[in-house]
Amino acid sequence: MKTTSAPTTLPTTLGALVASGYQSRSIRDELRHNLEERIKSGRPLTSAVLGYEDTVLPQLETAILAGHDIILLGERGQAKTRMIRSLTELLDEWLPIVAGSDVRDNPFAPISVYARDLIAAEGDETPLMWVHRDQRFAEKLASPDTSMADLIGEVDPIKVAGGLYLDDPRALSFGLVPKSNRGIFAINELPDLSERIQVGLLNVLEERDVQIRGHLVRLDLDILVVATANPEDYTNRGRLITPLKDRFGSQIRTHYPLDVATEIAIIKQEAVVPTADRPVTVPWFIDDIVARVSQVARQSNAISQKSGVSVRLSIANYETVVASALRRALRTGDTTVTPRISDLAAMVQSTQGKIEFDTLDDADAEHIIAALVSLAVRQAFMEYVILDDAPGILSAFDGEAVIHVGDDLADGTYLEILATMPVLRQAARALFVAEPSDGELASAAEFILEGLYLTKRLAKDASGARALYRTRNR
Repeated sequence: MKTTSAPTTLPTTLGALVASGYQSRSIRDELRHNLEERIKSGRPLTSAVLGYEDTVLPQLETAILAGHDIILLGERGQAKTRMIRSLTELLDEWLPIVAGSDVRDNPFAPISVYARDLIAAEGDETPLMWVHRDQRFAEKLASPDTSMADLIGEVDPIKVAGGLYLDDPRALSFGLVPKSNRGIFAINELPDLSERIQVGLLNVLEERDVQIRGHLVRLDLDILVVATANPEDYTNRGRLITPLKDRFGSQIRTHYPLDVATEIAIIKQEAVVPTADRPVTVPWFIDDIVARVSQVARQSNAISQKSGVSVRLSIANYETVVASALRRALRTGDTTVTPRISDLAAMVQSTQGKIEFDTLDDADAEHIIAALVSLAVRQAFMEYVILDDAPGILSAFDGEAVIHVGDDLADGTYLEILATMPVLRQAARALFVAEPSDGELASAAEFILEGLYLTKRLAKDASGARALYRTRNR
């Protein structure tokens, strides 16, 4: 959240605000107007989310233009929360409120007893505060123990002990929803709220007011509510009451990246690779394979698709693979950090906690992950690698020739192998447009060998991240 102070040129009293010609707008009018300006100028709703340009974002724009409360349906890791948070970009940068107000009272239309009394007493000298748009967003993760006091409010016993009566509106302590007045209130995993609390939100979404226990309090809230939910919990068999579903104007379905290229772009945007005293170079096919592992996992019958396969899996796997390459480079003294196929074995540790298997056996889980990686490598190899002399590479293995690979071998070891197999070196070099580094050549050689094995043209004896490639003829 930004801590930037409001510009000193902004009015500090109600009279000065009136004299400045400031026009107050509702939260929906504010969002709609600023979105219209963005659309007319050709700017996107948000640049923080990739892969939704032609699917989700147009629906979100339509919902905002319509002035709807919105619910986003999607499995975990589909950037729902990020999209919601990005909506603050559509708010005016600064908003005037009555100074000291708990509910961000509009100076022209105060809703709290505090603000109304202050304006009645001070008139044009009523002091104002200016709130930055980043402070006009409140977020709550729903849980079964969420109470009405958390969301709406409660009688404050300290205020009562100070001399106020129980039915005095000034004795109330407001919850997140009233405190979000003139802003955006987001509630994640909405169905996790108990039904009693869901009922308490009905007035917020329809009549725009709140009720606190037996108090005759009406706060005419100006608020946009955006919620998220898993589709499994949103069906008729789910845990969301029908009247609450009916209150949301727009329901938008999110999705995982539709192709490998989008998944790679998200990885590059989000991944934080380990820093080192040597350059980190990730070959394009490693990018592709790491992203493709998540893509094939979302189609696997061995993985529970109800819980989804988050994009966070791709990001964590990418970071783990690079870290594995860094660990090797530090041991071997390689001048660059370049991941190889043998580094993909490290993804087991970053995958197991992020997907749910239809098996309870951890050993089976490791085999499933290894199978997903092999499938991703095979698909990438068959889609992108064209070997001009595949028979020449295979014939180089005739006789007793074998190649040892592993995540603990230096780049120089691979270069020595490639020096004895010019045809393999030429094929590895062909995978790059520019002249590859020693690490890239080593990585490409491993990729080709693994591809030949997975397409049943070479044999392989593997033990962990170490492997031996040989001819299939013996």
